[in-house]
Amino acid sequence: MTAFNRLPAPLGLLIDRGQPVSFSFDGQTYQGLKGDSIASALLANGRWLLSRSFKYHRPRGPLTLAGQDANTLVQLPHEPNVLADMEPLAAGQQVTAQNVSGSLDNDRDAYLGRFSRFMPVGFYYRSFYKPKGIWNRWEPLIRKKAGLGVLDVNFQPEYYDKAFLFPDLAVVGAGPAGLEAALSAADAGAKVLLIEQQAYLGGALAWGRFDVDGKRAESLRQKLVSAVESHPNIQIMLEATCNAWFTEHYLPVIQGKRLYKVRARQCIVAAGAFDQPVVFRNNDLPGIMLTSAAQRLIKLYAVQPGHRGVVLTGNDDGYLAALDLIEAGVQVAALVDMRPQPSDSSLLAAVQAQGIRCELNSTVYEALHTRGMRHVSGVDIRRIVGKGRVAEKSLQLDCDLVCMSAGYMPVYQLLCQAGGKLAYDDSRATFTLSGLPAGLQAAGSVNGRHSLDNLLLEAREAATRACTALGLNPPTVTGSPLAEVSPNFPWPIFAHPKGKEFVDFDEDLQVRDIVNATRHGYRDVQLVKRFSTVGMGPSQGRHSALPTARLVAEATGRSVSETGVTTARPPFVAEKLAHVAGRGFDPYRQTPMHHRHLELGAKMMPAGVWQRPAYYGKPEERDACMQAEARHVREQVGLIDVSTLGGLDVRGPDAAELLNRLYTFAFLKQPVGRSRYALMTDEQGVVIDDGVCARFADDHFYVTATTSGVDRIYQQMLKWNAQWRLNVDVTNVTAALAAVNLAGPLSRQVLRKVCHDVDLSADAFPYLGVRLGTVLGIPARLMRVGFVGELGYEIHVPARYGEYLWDSLMQAGEKDGIRPFGVETQRLLRLEKGHVIISQDTDGMTTPAEIDMTWAIARSKPFFVGKRSVEILEKQPLRRKLVGFTLPKGASQPLEGHLVLNGPDISGNVTSCEYSQTLGQIIGLAYAGAHQAEPGSLIPIRVEGGEVVQATVVKLPFFDPQNQRQEL
Repeated sequence: MTAFNRLPAPLGLLIDRGQPVSFSFDGQTYQGLKGDSIASALLANGRWLLSRSFKYHRPRGPLTLAGQDANTLVQLPHEPNVLADMEPLAAGQQVTAQNVSGSLDNDRDAYLGRFSRFMPVGFYYRSFYKPKGIWNRWEPLIRKKAGLGVLDVNFQPEYYDKAFLFPDLAVVGAGPAGLEAALSAADAGAKVLLIEQQAYLGGALAWGRFDVDGKRAESLRQKLVSAVESHPNIQIMLEATCNAWFTEHYLPVIQGKRLYKVRARQCIVAAGAFDQPVVFRNNDLPGIMLTSAAQRLIKLYAVQPGHRGVVLTGNDDGYLAALDLIEAGVQVAALVDMRPQPSDSSLLAAVQAQGIRCELNSTVYEALHTRGMRHVSGVDIRRIVGKGRVAEKSLQLDCDLVCMSAGYMPVYQLLCQAGGKLAYDDSRATFTLSGLPAGLQAAGSVNGRHSLDNLLLEAREAATRACTALGLNPPTVTGSPLAEVSPNFPWPIFAHPKGKEFVDFDEDLQVRDIVNATRHGYRDVQLVKRFSTVGMGPSQGRHSALPTARLVAEATGRSVSETGVTTARPPFVAEKLAHVAGRGFDPYRQTPMHHRHLELGAKMMPAGVWQRPAYYGKPEERDACMQAEARHVREQVGLIDVSTLGGLDVRGPDAAELLNRLYTFAFLKQPVGRSRYALMTDEQGVVIDDGVCARFADDHFYVTATTSGVDRIYQQMLKWNAQWRLNVDVTNVTAALAAVNLAGPLSRQVLRKVCHDVDLSADAFPYLGVRLGTVLGIPARLMRVGFVGELGYEIHVPARYGEYLWDSLMQAGEKDGIRPFGVETQRLLRLEKGHVIISQDTDGMTTPAEIDMTWAIARSKPFFVGKRSVEILEKQPLRRKLVGFTLPKGASQPLEGHLVLNGPDISGNVTSCEYSQTLGQIIGLAYAGAHQAEPGSLIPIRVEGGEVVQATVVKLPFFDPQNQRQEL
């Protein structure tokens, strides 16, 4: 087609004529202007074919020019499914078509449309399941044809974040109603947040026509925009989408790469209405668009939408659009009004004065097309003789543009998400909304007001009600709304014997598809949606919901109001996972002794959000380093940084009661100066954490939790105590304390060199004892624990003394051969003792009985969280159990996650496995079937390469079963 020229100024609100921009589409270079969208730039160059439809690969061009349809979806190098009519043009942008086979202009799959009669709605439900096994042949073909764009697997994540706003009043939509409401509320003293999805203020005032001379819209827009932009009480957000409404006016608003979490005291939705298409044969051809789209193209981008056009309308707005087309140099071959006459007779006179042919009580019955259906070439116009029926006599006119408007559908999504009820008056073809919650109001065309004077009045009234609720004193609004004629034509659907009259452009659904769905028994519109997929495409029913409701109502003998429309659920538009996730970063924390570990040559590893030393030495010598460190702990003394261990201070008269309810063990009578193992389950009886509860006073417990679980346990404590209301205070002191574990046969004599105010003898400070004291003057909490199975002390001090504590102990133990050991070594040592690590040796279904932790349950307690579930589970036979296993040195070593087999079935998996130099064999923990758990049993484990090794189940612990070493 011949390229269309840009229209002269002052048209082109969004473009900068002085800044040309070069870009490419499907390998061909084009030039647009700064401020263009991809679609407007392509249309300015005469490129109307932008995409292919999903099912039949029919040629498609823009429908709305406002991001409300899927006809403009294109592919960018790093992002698929981009709306070309919303994506700003950028220099050097490389744009390609998507969902094409071959090329966009010559799509090899375009033939599918010829076989549409053999692919009726829901045919795939009934065609691909028999004969048995046929699905395996169909599946690869269907999967190949499915999908639209292509993901870039090498794409590097970009920066996204979140922010919070707390306005008095949030106004969604910055059309005339939104601007008037925001200005009225701000004048009364309210702090207003004005949210607009487009890149400009004014809504339809920026591109629409509201009177014959076309002057009122621009003058009103300039007045309102100037006042709003200069008002100190109004914050404006452009190119921002309010994506949902949640309780108490919580509004997630997406702007660029930021998600704003808006919590407003009051909310006014002035979101406007969607222009609706007319349903006739070939109504999806490039060159056929909504009247509002043609006006946007002219006013916002200064692009002439065609040379010779036909306007098809069911309201007076079509006449005003025809005048805009004439002023833009488009020859209007005819104005086709589906009504017997316009509501305002002066409009008919104005149009006829321009020499435009007017066909009243008529419709476009079929659109004619060029070769390959790449553009509209003409229309078949016929008189309407009944509901959806036309006369035989045909009038054919040549044209390259068809502008259509059947009426308007409220942008009801946010309001219905808030609980509002959308109703339709079949006799007047009007919508009403009711049942909105307190503090939420609708104003403007979203509420059925289409007269400019009426919607401005309603906006002022809504602002007055909001300000009154805020405790302000707004001025009284005077005046009454004028009577309005509905802009909706009651039945703009004209079925054609040859079909291809599209109800849903996204899914290629025709009139007969919707009707056939009802004939299959799907009489409810919600079921029709699921059977036919109508409204499930990218545009989410913005233009298919109303014609679908009309067709279902007609087919089932009900009214449209009785039929209703499908449920509107969040989000309003597709949102990226990056918006939900927020900032892309990995939390990174270091212990107070971090730099000491680096100086000692530690290989660091992540542990939750912390960095911890895995072992000390070269990465290629991992196993040798671990074994040497483990041997040293067993024979002499070692020091490990355990500052990442979760720490919770529980204080108050009811501290023991809180722990008694939360943990499975009993804590009411726990002696001061003693610690006790603490196992926690959730309400389902699943193990979620463990640690040690140390009692330093009657009203003071120090509770440890796992590194990765402490935040969750802290939240659990706060949650339950909010219900129980005990007299207790819980503080997360993890980051406030630094801690080390001094372990090994020589640990007592090392500690004695630096701790002089605590009797460290076995009788005075026994295993599981806790003491408060000092280490070289540092206030310290000392705990005798045995996680690694050796005599050992955990020493917890204020974090600022962490390095000093480490240096002091290393210096004190120098003559005793002290050396540091890392997390990997610690895990090997605890494995030799058979100690379980929560979340490594447990999963989201693990119960105490499965890991032999029933000894940690106080049976006499009347309650603990999960007690009832644990008791029920214990009455059921075990299906699996965590067992210890061994393999001889030199055997193929299982890795974590390797499967335990029971014949051809899977009975469990390996959770921990290492070679133990102390024991001279491979040891590990694994889940196995309950019948495989007896010591001496052999369990098959599939290792790397598919090899199956036979491991021997042994009784735990592997090392020092009498616990003699840790209780020295």
